[in-house]
Amino acid sequence: MADDLPVDASGDINDNDSAIATEDIDSTVSIGSSILKYREENGRTYHAYKDGKYLLPNDEGENDRLDLQHHMWYLTFSGKLYLAPIPKDQKLHRVADLGTGTGIWAIDFADEHPESQVHGVDLSPIQPSFLPPNCIFEIDDIEEPWTYKYKFDFLHLRMMTGSIADWKKCFHQCYESLNPGGWIEVKDIRLPIEDNDTSFPEGCAVRKWTELILEGAEKMGRPLNSAIKYKTQLKEAGFHNVREEIFRWPQNQWPKDAKPKELGKLSRPFHHLRTNEIGMWMCENFTSGLSGLSMALFTRGLGWTPEEIEAFLVTVRKDMKDTKIRGYYTISVIYGQKPA
Repeated sequence: MADDLPVDASGDINDNDSAIATEDIDSTVSIGSSILKYREENGRTYHAYKDGKYLLPNDEGENDRLDLQHHMWYLTFSGKLYLAPIPKDQKLHRVADLGTGTGIWAIDFADEHPESQVHGVDLSPIQPSFLPPNCIFEIDDIEEPWTYKYKFDFLHLRMMTGSIADWKKCFHQCYESLNPGGWIEVKDIRLPIEDNDTSFPEGCAVRKWTELILEGAEKMGRPLNSAIKYKTQLKEAGFHNVREEIFRWPQNQWPKDAKPKELGKLSRPFHHLRTNEIGMWMCENFTSGLSGLSMALFTRGLGWTPEEIEAFLVTVRKDMKDTKIRGYYTISVIYGQKPA
């Protein structure tokens, strides 16, 4: 991964940036001229740079879903952008948001930390043009070798399951790219959906959907169950002080009508009212974005037709909204520090 495809404040690829080595000019111009020619497939658009690596769309509907998802994290963390216990007096000179998407986390972090230079990295140039002066975006592939001429003090990855083929390699590169004493935080969802009690009916469509996207991602070499291994892999990469915090997002507003004793595992991380609000947004996030979440995985990974997918998703949406189905998703937050 190199620092040679920046997006300037106008939102355009800056082919003349001083960070680009002279010998890379030709290839950079070529990428810059084609990077906005998105793949069009089944009514959605997908990234052009490293076409096919990322399985979700990059169009307006998906970008809205990502921004809604950011709000869910905001609620989960009570307004905090990260949970790692970084000392207030520790200088975070350079911060990277890997797989930045719409760039909303990087922008918020840059606003809160004007002393930090924040880099957002993604395959798609979908970030806004109006940015804090200490925030920049780069179009790059974090699975490629990193060639930054400097190291970072904090690396952030969120909802990247299904985006990385080799997490051990990724975490090794993260470790090597941090300054001594630097931090990493990884946030992700675990699949499949889990039942809070015994509410799943026979043939539960939402349960089947999560099982199928797991199968499709596995066939495409982009596993969606990667979060269960992050803690161990971070330790193996050399990180110290590795901790994991667990949260749970209900599929819908079923906690609204549940008695405290019926909340089960959900009662631990959240206040009852906040659990219900997260459930409301979780239902909106998945039902509104269900086609985009499913299309590439089902067509490329499982061989379904778009018509078969949409017919199946009608039942999935119905189950996702059904408050008699008391499902939830486990959310993992893992952070660690490179030894000083």
